[in-house]
Amino acid sequence: MSDVELGGAIKRLENFEPFKMMQVQILELTPDWKSIKLLLPLSEASTNHQGTMFGGFMASLADPVAALSCGKQFPGYAAWTRKLTVDFLRAGTGDLELHFKFPDEQLPIIKQELEESNRSTPSFTYAYFLKDGTLCAEVSCTVAIRPQGYMKR
Repeated sequence: MSDVELGGAIKRLENFEPFKMMQVQILELTPDWKSIKLLLPLSEASTNHQGTMFGGFMASLADPVAALSCGKQFPGYAAWTRKLTVDFLRAGTGDLELHFKFPDEQLPIIKQELEESNRSTPSFTYAYFLKDGTLCAEVSCTVAIRPQGYMKR
């Protein structure tokens, strides 16, 4: 992916309506989409009754990240979130950074599953941090990778 294409991808993500509404900023996006860092600002809209980050904002941002990365890793397949769990460990008292890294060791396993059964359902773990590096929440996401047009019978 060229710098121009990467710049376009970043703009599209930032202008994706749910991300735009949440004022998400792309801090890092590698050309292969294996490393993604997103900023979720604490704003009037994202603040809960305790004055901290609303968990729904955190879940909404975390939801598509692993599936988007899988979609880039496995072109020709559809990828979507099948299951998402957010373990809220500490209050989000300020802007949060979501850090996702696609584990290199998972790539050959998923490729083999796709070759053998034309489907894979891998799980990923990523997290939210305060700007000082304090861990706030751990995300577990299971992604369904299926042939384009797949419909469950």
